[in-house]
Amino acid sequence: MKYKALAIDLDGTLLVGDDVPEENVEAIRAARDRGIKVIIATARWSQYALRIAGKLEIEGPIIACSGAQVHDASTGRDLFDARIPLPGVEALYAICNEERCIATITVNDRVLLKLEGDAGSGLEAEFKPVRTLVADALDLPRVAAIQGTRCNQRIRDELQERFRDSINVYDSIGPTGKLVVTLTGKSASKGLALEAACKHLGINTHEVVAFGDAENDLEMFRRAGASVAMGQADERTKAAATFVSRRNDEAGVAVAIHQLLSKGGF
Repeated sequence: MKYKALAIDLDGTLLVGDDVPEENVEAIRAARDRGIKVIIATARWSQYALRIAGKLEIEGPIIACSGAQVHDASTGRDLFDARIPLPGVEALYAICNEERCIATITVNDRVLLKLEGDAGSGLEAEFKPVRTLVADALDLPRVAAIQGTRCNQRIRDELQERFRDSINVYDSIGPTGKLVVTLTGKSASKGLALEAACKHLGINTHEVVAFGDAENDLEMFRRAGASVAMGQADERTKAAATFVSRRNDEAGVAVAIHQLLSKGGF
């Protein structure tokens, strides 16, 4: 088979909510048993991605934070690390502090969580609930995911053009299915992160099949040898894909993997 790895997005692709459908688990393990590497490529933080990798019983580099980080679990080191510049962070935090929003911001080994009201119990160890976001030049975020209609409109209106040379601003779909505005530094993308992960594995990006459902997966699609869009993806993402599978809640990842394993391609 010409494909040596799968690069798979989580929210809206591999996952339904926070769960991995059993059909997807079985398909990924079947690919793994055929010698195909599996790279998780997510907007979420590395700790979360590593927990999913453990459930799947896979090893390898993790693309996290919408391509701002590539983490090698075997050594605990980062292969790639891109941050949002301080001026943009200051402007973003000012808007988030002024507006009602849910802000999930990954900095180093912590995930800052700004909510309206009590964060409640049951948070994973990496979370740090905060009432006010404070910019720190020594603790710049890799990625910020913001949910809130007015807050996100202000981000689009006040930050996108102003920081277009230093910050990526794009829409993604969160675990609840709601629209989330995601920000990373300009040097961060799942495409560049895929290059770093493939270099680490000693393979070419053209030997990868990329799976995704949203705008931040497109750079990965462009570099991969083939790409799979979920059935509920937006039309732009579908148009960029080699193959459009079923919806994520219909085990679209498993459907595509079974075709890949049986036919060698799409």
